[in-house]
Amino acid sequence: MTYVTFPTNKTLDFAAIGRLCIDLNANEIHRPMEETMTFTKYVGGSPANITIGMARLGLDTAFIGKIANDQMGRFIADYLQRNGIDTANVVTDTTGAVTGLAFTEIKSPTDCSILMYRDNAADLKLTPGEVQEELIAKAKVLLISGTALAKSPSREAVFQALSYAKKHGAVIVFDLDYRPYTWTSPEETAVYYNLAAEKCDIILGTREEFDMMERFENNDAHDDKVTAAKWFDYAAKIVIIKHGKEGSIAYTQDGQGHRAKSFPAKVVKTFGAGDSYAAGFLYGVMQGWTLEKSMEFGSAAACIVISSHSCSDAMPTAEQVHDYIERCNRNEITAS
Repeated sequence: MTYVTFPTNKTLDFAAIGRLCIDLNANEIHRPMEETMTFTKYVGGSPANITIGMARLGLDTAFIGKIANDQMGRFIADYLQRNGIDTANVVTDTTGAVTGLAFTEIKSPTDCSILMYRDNAADLKLTPGEVQEELIAKAKVLLISGTALAKSPSREAVFQALSYAKKHGAVIVFDLDYRPYTWTSPEETAVYYNLAAEKCDIILGTREEFDMMERFENNDAHDDKVTAAKWFDYAAKIVIIKHGKEGSIAYTQDGQGHRAKSFPAKVVKTFGAGDSYAAGFLYGVMQGWTLEKSMEFGSAAACIVISSHSCSDAMPTAEQVHDYIERCNRNEITAS
């Protein structure tokens, strides 16, 4: 069954708006950051990672954002371009803002943390007037993420992008991507997340992220079906609620909860899993696959990324994901 219909008269498959930053991943894994001496630099930011993932899977992609007028900003722009991502709407800041930095600590495969530097970050300086309507008009999908809603004028830029996407019939995806350190208060967060989610066709987030959005509502049991049903009263067609190791459930307007098999992975670190999952899942849905097959593809893509030191650099091609699934299925048959 097809739950989301994508426009066929558009020349751009996918566009995203939001955070562009630098990930500095610890090279000395299995030790605390206090003892870590060297890091490797990668492009980061959840919407950036998802866009890179979509580009690697062979889709025509573009990014809407703002970078600092510094060496790190130029590194980001060059990386996006080298990955075939349209950067015509990646604006260079002129106010002296800086590139956000994320230092990662990898103590163990299950004990990973991120130290963020987000003061005066350039990506939060994007203004509504800098969002190009003509770019969104030709996109089949627009993805927004929660971090860009945290501060003005980026917040207003996202709502401007949502307005353009609605006007031109794009499918809108909301990756919740809740980062509490960016926000002033939980109440402010819930208000703006809810206002944005009302306009979106596909919403992806963890159980904890949805709980944050429901702080003013009566869902003390943290019931997934109650959560999903709320958004079906607005624009949502698919609501994915992620439960960590227990897997993800995709809820649809017909009341069904869709699950897919998971795959084994040699875990190096946990971050990047959600971004690669989102890219793989959205790719599958855009191909017209079943939700189960799309979720399986996303799960396999996530396994590949968490088995690597990087996030953006590790985003796999479609061939790599299909190969991973095939190898896992072969091993499963052999083991049985």
